[in-house]
Amino acid sequence: MAETDREANRFSARAGRYASVGANVGGVAARMAMSRLFGKEGTTSAAALAQALGGLKGPIMKVAQLLATIPDLLPPEYAAELQKLQADAPPMGAAFVRRRMQSELGAGWQDRFGSFDLKPAAAASLGQVHRATAKDGEQLACKLQYPDMQSAVEADLQQLEIAFALHRRMNSWLDTREIAKEIGARVREELDYEREAKHASLYGEVLKDVDAVRVPRVFPDLSTKRLLTLSWLDGDKILGFAEEPVAVRNRIARAMFKAWWHPFSRAAVIHGDPHLGNYTVFSEGGEAAGINLLDYGCVRIFHPRFVGGVVDLYRGLLEEDSARIVHAYEVWGFKHLDKEKIEILNIWARFIYGPLLEDRTRTVADGVKPGDYGRRQAFQVHQALKERGPVTVPQEFVFMDRAAVGLGAVFLHLRSELNYHRLFEAEIEHFSLDKLGVRQDQILAQAGLPKPA
Repeated sequence: MAETDREANRFSARAGRYASVGANVGGVAARMAMSRLFGKEGTTSAAALAQALGGLKGPIMKVAQLLATIPDLLPPEYAAELQKLQADAPPMGAAFVRRRMQSELGAGWQDRFGSFDLKPAAAASLGQVHRATAKDGEQLACKLQYPDMQSAVEADLQQLEIAFALHRRMNSWLDTREIAKEIGARVREELDYEREAKHASLYGEVLKDVDAVRVPRVFPDLSTKRLLTLSWLDGDKILGFAEEPVAVRNRIARAMFKAWWHPFSRAAVIHGDPHLGNYTVFSEGGEAAGINLLDYGCVRIFHPRFVGGVVDLYRGLLEEDSARIVHAYEVWGFKHLDKEKIEILNIWARFIYGPLLEDRTRTVADGVKPGDYGRRQAFQVHQALKERGPVTVPQEFVFMDRAAVGLGAVFLHLRSELNYHRLFEAEIEHFSLDKLGVRQDQILAQAGLPKPA
């Protein structure tokens, strides 16, 4: 790469983005305020917001989808509209791809591959994926970032803060500042493909003994800050197995459970993006055998104490130990708790932990559609907090919450029937904060990642 980064956060690029995003979002914000002032229902404003964002591409689409998958943040009508959005940025053409690849790997970049397909295999909000082969014939996946994404992200996050500020004025019972901070941190990390490569290496290490989960290998000599080259993992979409026999669906669900909870209990990290496109199913002998983890941009690394809080809340709910429950919330960062607020938080906790608390084979939630998972409980929490608030949602809690709901939605898609209690108990057997801290230090050091604050 050139020494001067021409795609760093630039005012001129941000200004253009402000104009396109701000005009759309600002107009909707004004209508939202008027609707609230005159006591009108929120459905019209929600549809208007979705329509405004639907005409935009890039980071704002990812932010909108993040907002939609945090169940306790938005009213149901807003979440329903935003979930309809698709991060379908138009792909870069062949000539543009050539220029992008040369800017990342230099002149003669094609000589470093056995082959490279200039037509993308997939396109998303921040970049697109190309199939390629290494010089020795190994199949590769090359994720190439769209130009000027850093400037676009900063502009879009500024617009997000304006929207959150409006939300705080109209909903004083929910302080969203930590939520905005967390979303901003994670989206900025997704721009850094060098960090994503380290995430992939971390997952490769922590899941190396789990046969049911496959992690791609990183090719450092074919990767840069805006180009990430991984081994290609063959697989089929999860939804393609929704009508398979229950034994097959359960096998896939167990692999998903392991892929999520094993790294959390062993290294205090989660794969924070529940989008179904981030997983595929690999087969052996003509039958589904496990899952491929494909994307590592949205990975959250926690301090071990946060995992301790998760275990404490589980044990507290299981044993009806109120002191342990309160301790867990305080470890997570909830402040100024009283009996009423704790009861409100427990509505959500009993929902999230419900499948883990019952020692029986069951579905995650009977009769619930995947897109509705958690909505009723989130609405109950909203209504209760309006009466008893305010409450500040801790920064660390945001993606844990979001990813847990996303995982549950996958289980609903699969209609899996498992004893989630025993699966979870196996992951936290002999849990120790000290041992977790030592393991995390070793794994992060090996991957070249800093320790969490």
